Amino acid sequence: MVYKTKNEYETEALGAELASSFSPGTVIAMRGGMGAGKTAFVRGLARGLGETSRVTSPTYTIVNEYDTTPPLFHFDLYRLEGADELFEIGFDDYLSRGGICAVEWSENADGGVSFTHIISIERSGEDENSRIITVSEV
Repeated sequence: MVYKTKNEYETEALGAELASSFSPGTVIAMRGGMGAGKTAFVRGLARGLGETSRVTSPTYTIVNEYDTTPPLFHFDLYRLEGADELFEIGFDDYLSRGGICAVEWSENADGGVSFTHIISIERSGEDENSRIITVSEV
C-alpha cells in the first residue's frame, strides 16, 4: 500500500492508524534517509498500540521498549555495523517476547534479520514536509 502524508503529524497519524494491522511477531524494516520520518511513524505506531509516554528514537540506546499490547520494541541501528552486533545485544530475546519490532536503519542488518514488513518513507518532492510511505509485506 502507498500512502501520502503532508507533514509529520499525518505521518504519525498513519502509524497509529496502521498499528492494529501488525500482529505479535511482526518485524518491520523502516527504510528512509535521515529526517525522512521513521521515528514519527513509530511514534504513531506506539500511540496506536496504547503508549502514552514520550516516544523518541533510540539512537544511542539502540532499543526502546514500550509496554503496549502487544509490546513494541523500537530499534535504531544507525550506529551498528551489521546484524552480528544486533544479535550480540540480544535481538533474539526481543523476537521471542511476542512483540512488534520496528527497526530504523534496518539496512544495517540486511541478510541477518528476517523482516516481515518493509516501510519505506521518502520525500514526495512537493515540499520538504510531504512524504510517500510504502508499506509492504515481505
